[in-house]
Amino acid sequence: MDKGTDALDVLEGRAYKLQHPWVGIVNRSQADINRNVDMIIAREKEQEFFHSSPEYAHLASRMGSEYLAKLLSQQLEAVIRARIPSITSLINKTIDELESEMDHLGRPIGSDAGAQLYLVLELCRAFDKIFKEHLDGGRPGGDRIYWVFDNQLPAALRKLPFDRHLSLPNVKRIVSQADGYQPHLIAPEQGYRQLIESGLSYFRGPAEASVDAVHNVLKELVRKSIGETEELRRFPTLQAELAAACNKALESFRQEGRKTTVRLVDMESAYLTVDFFRKLPQEVDRAGTGYPVDSAGTGPSTPVDRYSDAHFRRIASNVSSYIGMVSDTLKNTIPKAVVHCQVREAKRSLLNYFYIQVGSKDAKQLALLLDEDPALMGRRQQCFKRLELYKSARDEIDAVSWSR
Repeated sequence: MDKGTDALDVLEGRAYKLQHPWVGIVNRSQADINRNVDMIIAREKEQEFFHSSPEYAHLASRMGSEYLAKLLSQQLEAVIRARIPSITSLINKTIDELESEMDHLGRPIGSDAGAQLYLVLELCRAFDKIFKEHLDGGRPGGDRIYWVFDNQLPAALRKLPFDRHLSLPNVKRIVSQADGYQPHLIAPEQGYRQLIESGLSYFRGPAEASVDAVHNVLKELVRKSIGETEELRRFPTLQAELAAACNKALESFRQEGRKTTVRLVDMESAYLTVDFFRKLPQEVDRAGTGYPVDSAGTGPSTPVDRYSDAHFRRIASNVSSYIGMVSDTLKNTIPKAVVHCQVREAKRSLLNYFYIQVGSKDAKQLALLLDEDPALMGRRQQCFKRLELYKSARDEIDAVSWSR
């Protein structure tokens, strides 16, 4: 201001009104700057000017740079307080997004063996849950096992070459060879047994094929379950180790399934159902001394020449009926054996072998098992730092809000 003038009309709001009051300040003059007058002395001179000036003394408490700074701080604080709800909402939204990204990327891995082992077991449990959902129907795939029993096995049984096995020339050959040098007297029991036993051996193929088919389904479900376990995606080495351990366990289940299903077939061959043959119409050859009564009790059976084609066709028909009865039995028992030995064991103990392996590893070996892509680790670290920063900001805002 020039000498002889004042700014009262402006400072008191008469010349131009503002929403907030005017504040007068006294800056350093060029002479003060040239003499290197520091800011502390300049502020003291400013206060002295306002308090000693007749024109401005009544406004001195509301004048000066210090008052202006205080007033601006108050205004800034008021604006911040007004914006706190929206700022807090934005911070919380960002925190939720970062938390979701951290869940997707996976939490940082502990350095001690206990934390690492716990993480591996948690990942195994997540995989096992998805695998069981595939088997029990929560996810697709388990129905393919039922398809093996309901379609593949019956179709394989129908394709067995019993027509060739029970052809008239083959029946004649086997019965004749079974008699040896001494022909049978009444019924060719040895011929029957050899025809039945050699016929039942054909069931081994479909039995083993059912075991293999279910094994392949289980292997595929393991592969799909590992791929669907999001927590495992960050650990390629663990995925490979887990898959190898599961496949090894499934292979042992397959071997047990094969033994059991083949044993079912062998059991049918080991002891024939006698009542089945007792219910068949009885025959006697023309050289016999009497005519036994048939199974219906209606009178004597018709004598048949033991060397006639009709006789051998009757044998083939009886053996075919018996093999059909066994086929119906195996069609029900083979699926039971496969489910018991493979599916049930996969649900109960698929990871037992892997648990034994993991339990024997030290911290260094567990760390190798939990190796990650370096780019993924860097991304997680960056995300973690941002998350901590936003959480700190939220805590500070909450502290300010509560202090009001």
